[in-house]
Amino acid sequence: MLSNLIFSLNHTLPLFALMVLGYLLHRKNFMGDSFVADANKLVFHVALPVLLFMDLAQTDIRASFDAAYVGYCAAATLSSILVIWGLARLLLRDKTQIGEFVQGSYRSSAAILGVAFVQLIYGDAGMSGLMILGCVPLYNIFAVLILVMENPARYGRGTAQKEVAEQSLSAMLRQTLVKIVTNPIILGLAAGFFWGFFRIPVPEAAGDALTMIGNITTPLALLAIGAGFKGKEALSEGRLTAAATAIKLMVLPAVFLPLAAALGFTGEKLVGILVMLGSITTPASYVMARQMGHKGTLTGSICVATTLFSPLSLTFWLFLADALHWL
Repeated sequence: MLSNLIFSLNHTLPLFALMVLGYLLHRKNFMGDSFVADANKLVFHVALPVLLFMDLAQTDIRASFDAAYVGYCAAATLSSILVIWGLARLLLRDKTQIGEFVQGSYRSSAAILGVAFVQLIYGDAGMSGLMILGCVPLYNIFAVLILVMENPARYGRGTAQKEVAEQSLSAMLRQTLVKIVTNPIILGLAAGFFWGFFRIPVPEAAGDALTMIGNITTPLALLAIGAGFKGKEALSEGRLTAAATAIKLMVLPAVFLPLAAALGFTGEKLVGILVMLGSITTPASYVMARQMGHKGTLTGSICVATTLFSPLSLTFWLFLADALHWL
């Protein structure tokens, strides 16, 4: 169990440390608000789409395709999103928080941590590509959909124009569709799937350049989260942060890991599902929330909390899975 704890800490503490560094740099005026805004734009429009493109473009989708596994990852992701979204709309008093709460509760750092976890435990990251294929497109499509449809402006508040709240349902759906199909992240996923499915080679020089661009996604997003973290405001979101963190790290794995094991998914496939369900909320969610008219305070708070507590939760789930001979 101690080795599992050390393993989890080694992969989550560096992320938390970058958030703290961003906070300190902002306090010391090394990173001003304009820099943070520009960093969010760079991640959203360039770095993250390139990262997702390279993840899928380098995956031999046809050769390694496991329809049952991809289908389970997609079904677990979709049902999680819909249930959380429905309950949030029903139970949250402050409707302007629905978009951030839902995204923070379901959206894992699957593309980044998934590869690292599976590779370090099993020596290769073969199944992580299929897990990414099953969940990441849905993560991003629904993130765009939810953040657009639950924009604070529709409830009379937020950074977007107030006129949005007065649009008809047909106009809202039309606008949502346009934003989905023109979203840089969706475009990156679509291009990556096309490249990976048809095994189109990425020239070495271009691949190296794109990989370097994609590699700035996580550190820059983490620094931006830390720099944009408002302590007093985050404390005011403590109840929602705690609820989202509990859903992310404990509830989703408790529901879907036993079901996955019962369906015969063990070993590296199960570890991939664990990371998909119960790892930290991806820092990219903060960038998307900010860029799509949301305040971002709740999202940043959820990112920090899930990063802080995920070493303990992941250790617990790995220990339980090993004890039940699922690994």
